[in-house]
Amino acid sequence: MSGLICLTTESIWFDKNRYDEAEKRFYEGVNGPATQQQQSSSHAGDQELVSRMKSLELENQTLHKVVVEMRATLQKLESRVAVLEKSPTPAAIPAAKVAPVKQEKVINGDDDDIDLFGSDEEDEEAERIKQERLEAYAAKKAKKPALIAKSSILLDVKPWDDETDMAKLEECVRSVQMDGLLWGASKLVPVGYGIKKLQISCVVEDDKVGTDILEEEITKFEDYIQSVDVAAFNKI
Repeated sequence: MSGLICLTTESIWFDKNRYDEAEKRFYEGVNGPATQQQQSSSHAGDQELVSRMKSLELENQTLHKVVVEMRATLQKLESRVAVLEKSPTPAAIPAAKVAPVKQEKVINGDDDDIDLFGSDEEDEEAERIKQERLEAYAAKKAKKPALIAKSSILLDVKPWDDETDMAKLEECVRSVQMDGLLWGASKLVPVGYGIKKLQISCVVEDDKVGTDILEEEITKFEDYIQSVDVAAFNKI
């Protein structure tokens, strides 16, 4: 009984329609921003699609221009090829000029003079001239003197003591004569304790005179000469 009394005092169940309407408006208000967001996303997608379509149109126009230019270039090339095909080749002109001459010889009965396989006489003449030039070059080269390898040598010839006659010592050195040996200038150089050595230059042909044989021949004058040293050696 107390429950019925409570229900009679509460008005919520009697205003149910009002509460349903309020609930409906509440959920519409909640879902409203989400709907707007979806509309915004859809609008942004449409703009992106339009932008891509414009980009594709520009690219298509560019490709169209390229194709047009390539066609024009191809037409020019075809025109040039056609002109080249119509023009006569350089080899055809001499052939046209030579042909009547051969034909005239055949008509006049001079076909024996026609050389269909080239002129053997011209080949023989060219070979003869070539051979003569080779022989002349070989003869000229044989007359040219061969290069002789030479060396410049500076010798130090030492006496036994300060009492050695240096003039006689130099005379002994210069008395050494060989094919390919040429003596040069000389001078006396102090060594010490009153002793002087003979410094003498010479030019030798490498194939004929060596330093070993030259020193051996000089030291044969053992009464005057103690030793021989090579102070300098230079190729000429």
